[in-house]
Amino acid sequence: MIAPTAGTLLISDPFLQDPNFMRTVVLLCEHNREGSFGLVLNRPYDHTLADLITGLENHPLPVYYGGPVQQDTLHFLHQLPEAIEGGQEILPGVFWGGNFETVTQLLREDALDADKIRFYIGYSGWSSGQLESELEEKSWLTVQGSRRLAFHPRPDAIWKDALREMGGPYEQLINYPIDPQLN
Repeated sequence: MIAPTAGTLLISDPFLQDPNFMRTVVLLCEHNREGSFGLVLNRPYDHTLADLITGLENHPLPVYYGGPVQQDTLHFLHQLPEAIEGGQEILPGVFWGGNFETVTQLLREDALDADKIRFYIGYSGWSSGQLESELEEKSWLTVQGSRRLAFHPRPDAIWKDALREMGGPYEQLINYPIDPQLN
């Protein structure tokens, strides 16, 4: 377990019952005294980018549920710092945000590698001290994030793969039922 910072993955405990975070992996983009900001990596949203942004009708890229906060905002992670200015590097080769006008223009010109960008509606946020309290309650496991997990080709496998990477007793958690009373 590591202390939370930008680039940390929060892996939900297998018994966490909060419907917003059940069996999720959150990539922290920012963590400081004021609070924390992150994006859920493994929960697809029920609309595509084409559904959400006018002028991108020919670009039905997937959008993911970033979290329960401000569901009217769109965020993105990318691996394209040379094409998208203004992003903040949160992991080696993984950037959060940047110039969104550039992103939409590159999409319209079909000049953007869709495998190197992910879009999120809403975000996961914690006020000052809130995440630390949840970590003390053992709601989350923390590990250093990776580009492989942030841009995993199968988002539905991220939670299990993150636990497998931790190895040892953590790997066994992938087999735990959501509700242990049903076991």
